[in-house]
Amino acid sequence: MDLNADLGEGFGRWELTDDPALLRIVTSANVACGFHAGDPPTLRRVCDLAAAAGVRIGAQVSYRDLAGFGRREIDVPPGELAAEVAYQIGALRVFAEAAGSHVAYVKPHGALYHRTGRDPLQAAAVVEGMRLAGVSVVLTQRGNELDRAATEAGMRVVGEAFADRGYLKDGRLVARGAPGALLEPEAALAQALELAEKGSVTATCGTPTPVAAESICVHGDGPDAVALASAIRSALDEQGIDVEAFS
Repeated sequence: MDLNADLGEGFGRWELTDDPALLRIVTSANVACGFHAGDPPTLRRVCDLAAAAGVRIGAQVSYRDLAGFGRREIDVPPGELAAEVAYQIGALRVFAEAAGSHVAYVKPHGALYHRTGRDPLQAAAVVEGMRLAGVSVVLTQRGNELDRAATEAGMRVVGEAFADRGYLKDGRLVARGAPGALLEPEAALAQALELAEKGSVTATCGTPTPVAAESICVHGDGPDAVALASAIRSALDEQGIDVEAFS
């Protein structure tokens, strides 16, 4: 099972994630590319750290929304969105390759993640941006529009699930701000183990819900992110589940 986290989500003097600590735990790093967070020095630093730790580097692309941390939905024309996705990947690639690594995959962030899950036009635009940038692996939830668009384009889709987010019985995430959207560390740890061992989560209504996942995400911007990621990795190790980057 792969363990991923969102990293590099600082800007200027403002720091959000404990990138060095998380990079000692996770196997894949979703690096902010400057549109919702991240600036050139941050991208470079995180790529250097990830490459040194042997952690896979992925581009976490977003709507152009620094003020809203990429969590505000924006109606971007498909052609423009494709160009912006390719632009973000290209920016990260410079630093990844300078560090002796490469951009291995793409994961949309925030509002773009959710929009591409249900909007075929926006999903197709992200896939087109990936094609322009020469990246052919996307990290997203299985069964959504981005999964379909990427699969139809001959790309590889890596199914993702979230340790620290609540699920509805249909497999969708509980909307941020709604009751049960964010799980406490103990519940998040239990959910990560359920995902790895059973391929399911317990929805907010108490119903077991199948979730196909090769990678588990821990949000790096939470106050307990490092402790939670460490606990999940230790628990997976104890259960004999290999924690390694998806092949």
